[in-house]
Amino acid sequence: MDVYLDYNATAPLRPEVASAMTAAFALCGNASSVHRFGRLARRAVEDARETIAVSVNAAAAEIVFTSGGTEANNLALRGSGRPVLISSIEHDSVRAARDDPGLIRVDSNGVVDLAHLEELLNAAETPLLVSVMLANNETGVVQPIDQVAALAKQFGALVHCDAVQALGKIPLSFAGLDVDMMSLSAHKLGGPQGVGALIIRDGLNLVPVQRGGGQERGRRAGTENIAGIAGFGAAAALAAQAVEAAPELVDMRDHIEARLRAAVPDAIIYGAEASRLPNTVCIGLPGVTNEVQVMALDLAGVAISAGSACSSGKLTPSHVLQAMGASDDAAASAIRVSLGWQTSAGDCERFIETWTALAKRRESCELPEQSVA
Repeated sequence: MDVYLDYNATAPLRPEVASAMTAAFALCGNASSVHRFGRLARRAVEDARETIAVSVNAAAAEIVFTSGGTEANNLALRGSGRPVLISSIEHDSVRAARDDPGLIRVDSNGVVDLAHLEELLNAAETPLLVSVMLANNETGVVQPIDQVAALAKQFGALVHCDAVQALGKIPLSFAGLDVDMMSLSAHKLGGPQGVGALIIRDGLNLVPVQRGGGQERGRRAGTENIAGIAGFGAAAALAAQAVEAAPELVDMRDHIEARLRAAVPDAIIYGAEASRLPNTVCIGLPGVTNEVQVMALDLAGVAISAGSACSSGKLTPSHVLQAMGASDDAAASAIRVSLGWQTSAGDCERFIETWTALAKRRESCELPEQSVA
């Protein structure tokens, strides 16, 4: 049986989510229509909005539904109208949202450099928007967002937090982090792909990126994805339960890392000294590219990834690991293993055995040929 260990790319759809979406597919009304069918569709949207708000300690009115985390990030960065500072380990959807972002350094464990952030804020001529992710998608390293927000507010800056990887893995409170905007995505926690949200602090006005019919209180135009939103709500309802199960993932993660280190002493585990998500392992195998590792594991029935799923098709080293000080060769030899709600101890053992066997073949050069396409 194949083993799936790529939850940070997307998590398998939960049965409760599939049921909620099936019920929503039966609704034929447009949520903007005032007749009974439209009101039923609107009720499904608002019920999901309330559930998601509870799961992240936000007000329902602060939630704007989007097509996913990428759109949420773009709305935050492009809609603020301010110059932007981002951390050097942000997801590509943040990095590419603006042409001219300032970059905040991180340390060797991938934690944002607060002293450097203060320097950049102090040098700014106008108030900025600071965007720092809560948890990195490649390494799982968790950022001190509360400290980032406190520092930014001293300089009159707004703060956006990409929390796409955090929901359902660690406790998450929009109000507690004291940020102005937060991005979410459904499919990282067992919801459907193609739906997300940007939480916008009450009273903060953004320039809409997508315009048209005035949905989402004029903040994001477009007919609502009723089934997707209902599925998002069902997944969010399970977020607290998923967080409670996190210690089991930590045990599996730590077991994987201990076994890999014992078998391959020169393997590099990135972010190991920092606070991390419970489910994420980012490990480098010197001398073997991540492309070869991904292919070899896939042939053995084990699915992992080479960093971000959004950029894993590119033959370039990880910008995240480079920002942490890794060389090009080291960054190009790292893979990401991410666990989730269906992961078993047997899955972990299958990965350990397969990867360890690959590492042993490294010494005898019995590796698959690297693709040049």
